[in-house]
Amino acid sequence: MDRAINWGILGTGNIAKQFARGLGMLHDARIAAVGSRAKTTAGAFGDEFKIPKRYASYEELVADPEIDVVYVSTPHQLHRANTVLCLDAGKAVLCEKPFAINAQEAAAMVDAARRNGVFLMEAMWTRFLPAIVKVREWLHAGEIGEPRMVTADFGFRAEVDPNGRLFNLEYGGGGLLDVGVYTISFASMVFGEAPVRTGGFAHIGRTGVDEHAAMVLGYKDGQVASLTCAVRVNTPHDAVIMGTKGSIRVHAPFWKTTGAVLKVDGKDDISFTMPHRGNGYEYQAEEVIRCLRAGKQESSVMPLDESVSIIRTMDQIRSQWNLKYPME
Repeated sequence: MDRAINWGILGTGNIAKQFARGLGMLHDARIAAVGSRAKTTAGAFGDEFKIPKRYASYEELVADPEIDVVYVSTPHQLHRANTVLCLDAGKAVLCEKPFAINAQEAAAMVDAARRNGVFLMEAMWTRFLPAIVKVREWLHAGEIGEPRMVTADFGFRAEVDPNGRLFNLEYGGGGLLDVGVYTISFASMVFGEAPVRTGGFAHIGRTGVDEHAAMVLGYKDGQVASLTCAVRVNTPHDAVIMGTKGSIRVHAPFWKTTGAVLKVDGKDDISFTMPHRGNGYEYQAEEVIRCLRAGKQESSVMPLDESVSIIRTMDQIRSQWNLKYPME
């Protein structure tokens, strides 16, 4: 593919708009079409971002022969169906996080990608930010020795709306799937494996969702992650990695960070800062484009098996809270 990559956007909510703005920073990407369940919303989104094709159904979008890859940005409970629809139509997919409601759904999505021989990646955009790329470089170089502990938090205060996606179990509402996934994915990136033990507590609000929670993950060689998430409490949005020779503190908010500080025992601190070219969403799109041009079916930075593993960890945590979604 020497030409610009043609993107389709499936879903027209706020995150889809953020992604469209980020994609606009790339010279080799073009938003060719948008799909919605209503003609009016597709038209409004198309007008805002000057998109030539506007479809009133997802089926029409994935049937468009000009589309190379589809960005799926629908509510959590629709990710599996929407992603499989695209994959079965031969379209590559970048699917918003959380990848799926549970590991069973996530595995079905991965199976569809591999069965069809089509690219698929979870849109964990944090992992592709330049500052997080630098953090991985420090880790791989052994700058802080062996990572032993991780702390991370992501919480914000929203007003309770029983019909809104954050507080409705029908939409996979609650802190864990919406923002807790960032903290668990961060720990997974650092330790490179799934935990062997999970623990924690959650406050379940009057609408049945987890409003705030604390989680502890234990790994096979004794590493520990201490994580918190919330949709009713503002938190500092910090992330720190502690190793046998030093530590790395990611500038808050860690999930959209532009910098980090390396602290090595007995040495001066090293700071890294790189502002985003756009809003930060452009970096995950660049990864998708790199993979498509190289003929890859998944990203080595955000592998499919790891995405399934992260969802499985969240399943294990939810089981301790006796929290189930209606579609399970």
